[in-house]
Amino acid sequence: MTPVVDMDSVGRSFPGPPEVVAVREVTLRVDQGEYLSIVGPSGAGKSSLLNLLGLLDRPTTGTYRLDGVDAGGLSEGERAALRSHRIGFVFQSFHLIPRRSVTENVVMPMLYQRIPRLDRLSRAEAALERVGLSHRMHAEPTTLSGGERQRVAIARALVTQPSLLLADEPTGNLDGDNAHAVMELFDELHTAGLTVVVITHDESVSARAQRRVQITDGTLHEVAA
Repeated sequence: MTPVVDMDSVGRSFPGPPEVVAVREVTLRVDQGEYLSIVGPSGAGKSSLLNLLGLLDRPTTGTYRLDGVDAGGLSEGERAALRSHRIGFVFQSFHLIPRRSVTENVVMPMLYQRIPRLDRLSRAEAALERVGLSHRMHAEPTTLSGGERQRVAIARALVTQPSLLLADEPTGNLDGDNAHAVMELFDELHTAGLTVVVITHDESVSARAQRRVQITDGTLHEVAA
């Protein structure tokens, strides 16, 4: 079975002087349906690794295959298309458009895929129902709680039916109850077969995954179960 994520000796450095090495020789495989957490403190290289995983940045060294596609030789347009179809992003700060309805926010990623309008609306409704927000379809994000906003962001990430759900500190702006509810939703999505990668500094969040790795000074290590 082709892995969703297949990194082979991937590194990312930034020219100096002095040169800054953010990611060091990372080899990482994430299989279909796996739930992985990447944990580490601030400055450990989490953001740089996230940008590589999400095709937002190119590695300086090594090879990255997403769903078997070698991203290294792709043009920026091809990388954007691959990212749009294969990766759903969930961020700490939600990144919702305030003056647009919940449905309009969820529809947004499909505008770049030329999906017919009626199909976009039906898929947005299905995604919102999946995260328990079908009753808030016409609300604006400013009227929602933090937990509801993150659920909208998750629905938006799911609407393109991605191979990989990539979450960056998804509970960072939530109180304890809402954080727990969001992580319960991630558990449900994983149980349904979605491949989930969560990047976090929170040990309690990372512990929910079936597999954990830690990044320290740009180097990745498996964490024993």
